[in-house]
Parts: sequence; C-alpha cells; structure tokens
Amino acid sequence: MGVPAFFRWLSRKYASIIVHCVEEKGKECNGVRIPVDTTKPNPNEVEFDNLYLDMNGIIHPCTHPEDKPAPKNEDEMMVAIFEYIDRLFNIVRPRRVLYMAIDGVAPRAKMNQQRSRRFRASKEGVELTEEKARIREEVIQRGGYLPPEEIKERFDSNCITPGTEFMDNLAQCLRYYVADRLSNDPGWKNVTVLLSDASVPGEGEHKIMDYIRRQRAQPNHDPNTHHCLCGADADLIMLGLATHEPNFTIIREEFKPNKPRPCALCGQMGHEIKDCQGAAREKQGEHDEFADTMPVSEQEFIFIRLCVLREYLARELTMASLPFPFDFERSVDDWVFMCFFVGNDFLPHLPSLEIREGAIDRLVNIYKDVVHKTGGYLTENGYVNLERVELIMQAVGVAEDNIFKKRKEDDVSFLQLHTGIIKQRGPAYMTTGQFAPQALGRRDRPEAVQNARHQAYDMRMQHNKVRQSSAEASGSADNRGMKRKAEDSDSEPEPEDNVRLWEDGWKQRYYKTKFDVDVEDEDFRKKVVKSYVEGLCWVLRYYYQGCASWKWYFPFHYAPFASDFKDIKGMFTDFEKDTKPFKPLEQLMGVFPAASGNFLPPTWRSLMSSPDSPIIDFYPDDFAIDLNGKKYAWQGVALLPFVDERRLRAALADVYSDLTPEEVRRNSLGSDVMFLGKSHPLFDFIHELYRTESHEIPAELCHGILGNDCFILTFVHFVSCYVLKPGDWEKGNREPWRPQLGFNQHRQQAHLDQSGFRALG
Repeated sequence: MGVPAFFRWLSRKYASIIVHCVEEKGKECNGVRIPVDTTKPNPNEVEFDNLYLDMNGIIHPCTHPEDKPAPKNEDEMMVAIFEYIDRLFNIVRPRRVLYMAIDGVAPRAKMNQQRSRRFRASKEGVELTEEKARIREEVIQRGGYLPPEEIKERFDSNCITPGTEFMDNLAQCLRYYVADRLSNDPGWKNVTVLLSDASVPGEGEHKIMDYIRRQRAQPNHDPNTHHCLCGADADLIMLGLATHEPNFTIIREEFKPNKPRPCALCGQMGHEIKDCQGAAREKQGEHDEFADTMPVSEQEFIFIRLCVLREYLARELTMASLPFPFDFERSVDDWVFMCFFVGNDFLPHLPSLEIREGAIDRLVNIYKDVVHKTGGYLTENGYVNLERVELIMQAVGVAEDNIFKKRKEDDVSFLQLHTGIIKQRGPAYMTTGQFAPQALGRRDRPEAVQNARHQAYDMRMQHNKVRQSSAEASGSADNRGMKRKAEDSDSEPEPEDNVRLWEDGWKQRYYKTKFDVDVEDEDFRKKVVKSYVEGLCWVLRYYYQGCASWKWYFPFHYAPFASDFKDIKGMFTDFEKDTKPFKPLEQLMGVFPAASGNFLPPTWRSLMSSPDSPIIDFYPDDFAIDLNGKKYAWQGVALLPFVDERRLRAALADVYSDLTPEEVRRNSLGSDVMFLGKSHPLFDFIHELYRTESHEIPAELCHGILGNDCFILTFVHFVSCYVLKPGDWEKGNREPWRPQLGFNQHRQQAHLDQSGFRALG
C-alpha cells in the first residue's frame, strides 16, 4: 500500500523504531572476490529466523532504476535482481526460511489501482518521448551539442505484471538462482526456500501474511520466531502489526530525497531535461576513463522494529478507567483499522483526513472517547463494529468545516511567507489557548492548556518549521533542508479548484463536481457510503484473514465525507462466497492500456484497439487527471472507466481458442515451490514422499514451519524486553539518557579522542 507521507510521519513521531543496518562487505584478494561468510553471527547483533521478500519492490528498481544507468538487456536485469537478493541475505542472514513472493493476480479492488498506474506509466512514457524530441530540436537549433539518439527499445515496466513472458522468465531464473545458492553457499544450506511466483494468485505481501498466519496456527509454532520482511510500502508496517508476532522487523532502503538523476536527453548530471542546454560533455577523468560511469552512492538499508512501535502504541493507546479489561492487542487492531481512513490501495482517503495535518492523532483521540462511551473495540479478528465506527466518523464530520478552512489558511500563510507578500514581524508562530494574546476587555476566557510542557514544545517546533521554510524560500539550504526544485516554484500557476472546500456550500459543489449529482440526492450519497463501508470491511478482512472476495471493488473515484456516515450499521452483511481470481492474461486485459498490448496474444490485443471491439471503451487513448486539490499530476485521480467483468469475459470467450500451448501455460494458476539443500534435515523425508502416498510433513523436521493449512487466528502471550525509555515519550524529560543504537541494548559504545574528531572534521 502506497500511503504518501505515512512512513515520514511514523518515523518522526516514533523515532526509536529506526535502526541503521550494519552491512559486512565482501573483500577482494589478488583479483579474486571473497564473498561474505553468512554462517557467522549477524553483525547487527540479532539472529533472524525468517526472511520474507516482497519481490516487486526489488524487481522494479533493478529493471528500471532512477538514479543509475538502466540495465542493457534482460540478462543484466536478472543479475541485478540476484545481487540485490544476495545483499539482503548477507544483511539479514535468515537461519530457517527464505520466502520470495512475487505479485500474482490481484483482487479486483487492487486491479483498479494497478490499472491507473499502468495507464499513467504509458501516458507518461509517450509524453516523455514527445518532450525529448521537442527539446532536442530546440537545442540543436540553438547550436547545442547532443549525443546521437540511441536506437534502443524503451523498457516498458508494465511487463512486470503476471502473465507476461518477462515474469515467466524471471520465475525460471529465480529457480536457477535458488538451486545455485543452496548448492554452493554455506549460509543457505539449512534454509528452507519458498518461491511464490507470479502464477500464484495474490499480492506478494499478502501471500507472505497468509503464510505467517498458517504457521502461527500450527501446534509446533515457535512464538519467539524472529521475522524480517523486506519492502518499502507503508502497508507492510500495518500488516506486520496485524500478525501480533512479538519479533517482527521490516528492512527497507533508506529514503534519501533529492537524489541526483541524469538528464534524460544528454545523460549528464546537474540538470533536468527541461533545462538542458546541449553543453559539451565534460571529460570524466584525465583520459576520460570514467566516461561511462555515474557517481552513484550505494543505497543503505534501515530496520524498522515493530516491537518498539508496539511499545509506543502501548503507551499511546492504553486507557484507564475502562468499563472492561483493557486488551492491548485489540487496540492495535483498531489502530491499524483507523489508518485505513488516511489512505490505502483499495479506497480513496476521506477528504478531511490528511496525515500531514495530524489525522491519525485526531482519530486516536476520538477513538479513546468512543471506546469509553460504547464499552467496546472497533474490530475483532478482522470484523468491524460499524455502530462504533459511525460514532468516530460523526465526530470527524463535526470538525470537517473547520478542517477545510484551517487547511486553506495554512496554504495561504505558506504562500505569503514564501513569496514575500508579507514581512514577518514578531514571533513566527502564535499559539492558541491560554498562551494566545487576548484583546483587552475580552469577555471570553481562553481555553486552558492541558499540558504546558507539550504546548511549549509545539510552539518551539512550529517556530523552527516556519524559520526553516523561510530560509529555504530565500534560496539558502543547510543540513536540515534542501533548496526547492524549480518545478516547486510558486511562480507557476496553481491548479484551479472548483470545489473550494473552505467556502460555504462545499458539500454541494463536491458532489456536483466529482459525481455530477446534487447533494440532495440522498439515495446516491447512501450508495457511495455503502460502497465505502463495504470497502472498510473488505480491507480489514484482507489484512487479518485473507481475500474475502476476489470480485469486490469500490466503484467510485472519490470518497464520501465523514459527515455522510449515517445509519451505517445495517449497510453491510457479508461478501459473495466462492469468488475466483482472474487468470493472468485476463488480468492483463483488465489493467493494461492498448500501448502495452504487445504483451498479449494478437487477437486479444485487437480487442484493445479495434474500433469494432465490444470493449473498446475500456482502453481510452487519453484520459483526464483530476488534480483534486493537489499540484502535480502524479498526486491526482486518473479518471479511467471501470472494467465490467461480465463484458470482459464475454469478449474473451471468442478469443480463448486462439491461445498457443505456451500461452495457455502462462495463463494457468500455479502454487508455491519449496527448495531444500541436500544437507537439510527434511531432504531425505521429502525424497521418500515421492515413493509413498503420505503428504503430511512433520513440523519437527523443519523448525515447526510446516503442517496442515489453517486460517485460525491465535494470539500468543509473551514477555517483551523493553527498549523505550521515559525520555522517548515525554519530550520535556531532561534525564541524561541516550537512545539505544541497534538491537543490543548492552552494546559497548565506541568513543573518539580529540585526534579522531579532528580527522573527521
């Protein structure tokens, strides 16, 4: 799930969850590369049992990287993927399981987002080609120099979708890679490797969660298993919390903003394509020996410790004087559920809830009040109590008008400050409440401050934020901030906003502009709310039990308002039973634009482009992007028609007979594949299984990780070793305490003498 700003918000609010990875590098001796010995103890001072790879987060940066030259061909792409996995294995060093999960056919609820992304990618590719041709012509006319255009086929990242030849080749290459490592790398010899390729239905991260749930249900499951999941999507944090495993860590690349990228036209660094002047390329090195290299710093990795996040949440969510015993695990489930309102892959976020505006904190405060009033939690084992959810939505709805007005005021203040329309006089930030300046003779008493220490801290932070923004606007940049990019300039016209949520009548304008209906149309509003309520129930079930329906999806581009959630208790009963996923080629027809039709069989492809096609309306040549109050196209809403499953299947029925045997194979659904080395304790047993009719694998031979399939949710009681200190939570604490660095709280800290500091300085 891509939730913009979620990880930034989380890492700032709960700073101690982040640990930088210690990575041991391979060495070279007399021209021979000596690999890292992964049988040795982990240098991060923690031993991981299971490593899970959400492979799509590896495939994309390896096949079309943004900060270095792209691989020349498919072979180089595969090698880059192997090297990336090797690097992760060296850092994590799993001792029991390596699970590699590639996105398979997704539920319809996810396919709509995939469709939007792939249509956008195709549209942006065409626009980039046109822009390059236009700027090339302008530069040459001015007498500039540009290298000759390479006749090179553009890599279409849309091929990273189940059913394509590329994904089939990738699966075969990964099988070879795993077999090679199990045979030749000592660190792999006792590891059970599972590969879930693109033929297995389900998103990669959810296939991983399904596997973990199955193992938790086994009687031999070890509750002290230490899991490590690799991926950059924000939903991995919520999914990890949803497992309720005490030892769960996420590893991801450290995000570094404003990384340099080469110009797409001349290939040089330091400018973007729109600023290219066609200047002669500078010589790289004395003899131009570095001409084909790019100064790229290797991306570093960080750990996100969910055990520490659980401690933070325990402090934040624990409620006193409840009319029932407090259950922390239930409150974690509720927190995960509330995060859905600010964004997820399946539903548009509510207009009044933005992470940057403190939406999650606002929801938590309302939640605590609701739990006290209703005497119960919002969720239970993946099911939602809609009556209690309605109380939260109504509380948000009461404040919607003020939220929209405050948002506009902040935007205006930011714009004025950065364009120099007003001169800053006096304090950069004025607080509210009893600390705010009051007019003489005012009768209304100011609201009392509940926590003076927190209020003073907020004042300092707001002042620093405004001062830093002012410095950035004036063109200066220090270690805390970077200069704003040219495209961020406020001299560019702001997109027109016809809804104007900050003005009276915002709800009427919203429904008329976005849905083309009158706000008085109660039936339509209820229809939108009903679909959204179904979506909330579907997403929670998806996180905690698996896919409740492969067919369900939210059939609108926009969300309702929180104040529209009225009488929702009876709006949802259950989902249709026994639904089936699309087949891979069917999904390609559902998510691909016509420009990517070359990945499909010829007669299937013609359905995307032929004027006589009964489904030609699914594949518009161009489409509108509604900025929806945002500034950039990638933030907007792609207004694509939704695919009608019945019409699609009816059209495909006439062309199914045209598939070749190879295409039929690629269009079939597969299952996970398990790999074992010959020295693995389970190897001999598996070998004997082929000679008998037994299919039951004893868990004791494989660290308790295998057994019967089961979806039962269990909660394990455990004792935690606490990492947080009082100073992490109470900002005003002045005790001489320093945060724990790494996983080992007893690690001896290294110190530099004065000469060391001089050398570094």
